[in-house]
Amino acid sequence: MRSKNVLPAAVAAALVAGSVTVAAQWPKYPTPNVPRDAEGRLLMDAPTPRTADGKPDLSGIWQRAESGPPRAGGPGRGGRQGQGGAGPQGAPPQAAPPAAGAAPAQGAPPQGPPPGDGSQPSTALNPGNINAPFGGGRGGIQLEPPTTRFPYDPNGPPVATFFEAGGNMPGGLPYTPWAAELKKQRLAVQAKENPDANCLPMGFLQFHQQPQPRRIYQMPGIILIEYEANYGLRHIYMDGRKLPPQGEPQPFWYGYSVGHWEGDTLVVETNNLRGAEDGPSDGWLDVNGSPYSREAKFTERFSRPTYGHLQIDVTVDDPKSYTKPWTVRVDQRIAPDMEMIEFICNENQQFRRRVKID
Repeated sequence: MRSKNVLPAAVAAALVAGSVTVAAQWPKYPTPNVPRDAEGRLLMDAPTPRTADGKPDLSGIWQRAESGPPRAGGPGRGGRQGQGGAGPQGAPPQAAPPAAGAAPAQGAPPQGPPPGDGSQPSTALNPGNINAPFGGGRGGIQLEPPTTRFPYDPNGPPVATFFEAGGNMPGGLPYTPWAAELKKQRLAVQAKENPDANCLPMGFLQFHQQPQPRRIYQMPGIILIEYEANYGLRHIYMDGRKLPPQGEPQPFWYGYSVGHWEGDTLVVETNNLRGAEDGPSDGWLDVNGSPYSREAKFTERFSRPTYGHLQIDVTVDDPKSYTKPWTVRVDQRIAPDMEMIEFICNENQQFRRRVKID
């Protein structure tokens, strides 16, 4: 019985300990050319900066932002990404909603039931308590200090949640039987093979939603995305090359990415990824283990509607894992006046032995 309880706690510690935002941990340095008011405060709604050729300039350090649909109802049912409500296994309750007519606190989580009413633990086909890590009601983990939420766009795609990619999608993700069974197996062992807990490269949605920052370098011919989390580095080729056929070249952890502009939107297509067939820590879309296969193609649409707001719509087309393509949204906020720090995760897979997972 004791080992049964140690496992999820240990993996949760691995996933969260490296993710908790400590405001003072990043070196401070004033970013030049940042729009500010007379008191030096960042103007988040300032116009989008542009490169010499007139395209939106996505460069800068970005952090995950608060966003998502408003929910009617009382407390204790879900919450913002990465912070679960009261779950069936004693997770801490959410704060009470504000009194009628009162303005919500800055960054306050939405109230009310998410898809899957939270009354049952998550399963592969029913997200249940979508914000609870490993789908089992272990909510109440606050990954970072609250920030002002971006306005919810009811006409946009569902907003992904940190633990469950389809957490705001009615009915959840459209798993095939193969993917549903694989996710069920991953949840049964409390997601201990999650790549983030094993010092391995993560999937795009986990990377996009990590509380650790990421820096975008936008240059002629290529865009680089450097993720502080697990030292991820992506190359997006902007020189006009085409996406190669599946299987050419051999699969990469981050796949082969090519990009082009459609108006003010950067469209990035990626294939030739290592999938869930390649290993137990491959092909993870989210913390709860929604899978993708070697057949997956990702299309990311990056837009910068204002100076401080980056919006990423991610479409997953993977016929082995999902019965149809689907799209979710991730929002990020600019993080000026700081530099990223190194993220060293070279324990040679000793973590699991030391905390007695294996």
